[in-house]
Amino acid sequence: MSNWHDELGVFDLETTGIDVESARVVSAHVGLLDHTGQVARRRDWLVDPGVEIPAGATAVHGITTEHARASGMPAARAVAEIVAALRELFNRGVPVVAYNAPYDFTLLDREAHRHGITPLVSPGPIIDPLVIDKAVDKYRRGKRTLEVTALHYGVDLTDAHDAGADAIAAGRVAQALARVHTEALALEAAELHRLQIAWCQEQADDFQAYMRRERDPAFTTSGTWPVR
Repeated sequence: MSNWHDELGVFDLETTGIDVESARVVSAHVGLLDHTGQVARRRDWLVDPGVEIPAGATAVHGITTEHARASGMPAARAVAEIVAALRELFNRGVPVVAYNAPYDFTLLDREAHRHGITPLVSPGPIIDPLVIDKAVDKYRRGKRTLEVTALHYGVDLTDAHDAGADAIAAGRVAQALARVHTEALALEAAELHRLQIAWCQEQADDFQAYMRRERDPAFTTSGTWPVR
């Protein structure tokens, strides 16, 4: 029987902002890793989002409005192709890795609706190394950004905030998690997907309780996973 981490789809977006309801896709990567973490297939998109790219977003991913307009694909076409690439992986039963999956999958869902494209419906199985790492190594101190987590698991990430570099690194972190936490993660991909739904809700509940206790009694956050 094959393991969930023997063949992994990888997915990442770079965007115009952090609000999934209003942000637009600026670049994207959908790829496929083999059992060694080598790239077996990849597709990259540069997208003209149809809106100005804020300077703060450009400072993160390096893509300017001018570059996106001059060289990017129209947003509707790009979003349709990204959705189709992911749908093909899910239809084949290939798990897709996305670090902090609710951001990328929710934003893609909103973009699909914005452009009249049939969105992914209940996408899965999805592997979210952020959620899994917090569940299997709950008490490790420090940040859990992709850069920090990749370093912790010995995964190279040399071009952070490039969609392709981030997606591939996230896939390799998922495979490293499977090697390090073999017993805890010896699961079918569908079962791991279901567990992450519960884990993400528990993690959000814990964070909300902390924030209400320490900073803001009215603080709320969502634990819905993988699409909000």
